Amino acid sequence: MRQSEKGKGLVWFRNDLRIRDNEVLHRASKECDRLLAVYCFSPTLYEGTLFGFRKVEKFRAKFIIQSVESLKQKLAALNIELLVYHENPSVVIPKISAQHHIEAIYLQKEWTAEEVKEMQLVREAIPNHVGIEEIYNQFLYQPEDIPLPIEDIPKVFTGFRKKLEKETEIRPEVFPEKMSMGNKVENSTRIPSLKDLGYNDFENHPNSAFPFKGGESSAMERLQSYFFETKRLGVYKKTRNGLVGPEYSSKFSPWLAIGSISARTIYWKVKKFEQEFYKNDSTYWLIFELIWRDFFKYISMKHGNAIFQRNGILNKNYYSNNEPIKIKQWIEGATPEPFVNANMIELKETGWMSNRGRQNVASYFAKNCALDWRIGAAYFESMLLDYDVHSNYGNWLYVSGVGNDPRDRVFNVRSQSERYDTAGKFRRLWLQPNLIQS
Repeated sequence: MRQSEKGKGLVWFRNDLRIRDNEVLHRASKECDRLLAVYCFSPTLYEGTLFGFRKVEKFRAKFIIQSVESLKQKLAALNIELLVYHENPSVVIPKISAQHHIEAIYLQKEWTAEEVKEMQLVREAIPNHVGIEEIYNQFLYQPEDIPLPIEDIPKVFTGFRKKLEKETEIRPEVFPEKMSMGNKVENSTRIPSLKDLGYNDFENHPNSAFPFKGGESSAMERLQSYFFETKRLGVYKKTRNGLVGPEYSSKFSPWLAIGSISARTIYWKVKKFEQEFYKNDSTYWLIFELIWRDFFKYISMKHGNAIFQRNGILNKNYYSNNEPIKIKQWIEGATPEPFVNANMIELKETGWMSNRGRQNVASYFAKNCALDWRIGAAYFESMLLDYDVHSNYGNWLYVSGVGNDPRDRVFNVRSQSERYDTAGKFRRLWLQPNLIQS
């Protein structure tokens, strides 16, 4: 819809649950004089299973509910009503489009299989005269800005990082326009509860390293605290391999995964920190990790469904001897390795695991146990608060030797535990005393 043809638009929120630096909402608010928003708790997501695991377990389900609650409040301040449904988008969006005479639908562009199929079902169900605007909305480096075609994305991260850092600028943040009071519509929809979605309610575990709530306000509060109040950003590189407590790392990943904060917002806040205080290896390292996040998104864009296949993007023979007992022991934290067990129990009890823990338990699953890495990835997809399709499958490919690691390393779990949990504090937190010793 061109600026000269302002009309009524619908913003379909997916994994971009924010108003700040949201390209989709920004563009829709500029191009439309009437604007509605919709979010769908798709039953296919909350009822579906993969390798026998629920697609979304209770931790992420609660986090998403909180994120949608926050989004609804933020949109209300812009005079935009958020309609919320516990139905599939292909059912809901055509109804809304007809009822409210929608002329254009705006949404975040996705490219992985399930999201593409969902979009196709919506496209087939709406009239041809309704425009669809799919907009990239989850990158630090926008696809339109990078200096090489997707098919030429390097296999190794270092080459990707150096080229983009040298040749690509980070765009400034964008902000939506406030709509007129006349934009308001009657809204009888409600955000479902955990019980509505099929879960029992729960309280956060007292030892959780992620005791935070979902939503844009919580994300910005965490950023303000981690950067400007405690200045933990200044020691991020030294502490990022920690295992215990909220402060060893930024903990931005759950909000990034659901889109309650953008990578660009974090980037520009790092730059503000550097201007106001100092610049060091730690301030750079947080940006370095955001570039890794982009890398896995571009890898999934380049290789498509190969990221979900056993032989991975290398099409390399990956032999697995799947033993249900070993898989169950890994999930339950009952392997011969206490460090693996402590991490797996933390995940089961909290929906969180450190980056160091993830590398070790994934390597143990794929390399030591020779189990099908896709089963481990599916379990992470179910359990992790910060599940992101690109990072999850990219990291599992990497650790399993069928992705982007040219060295195809095997983690020595025992030496890793001695290095990163020297005094056994993390293992004591999650294991019975008699199970701590290696």
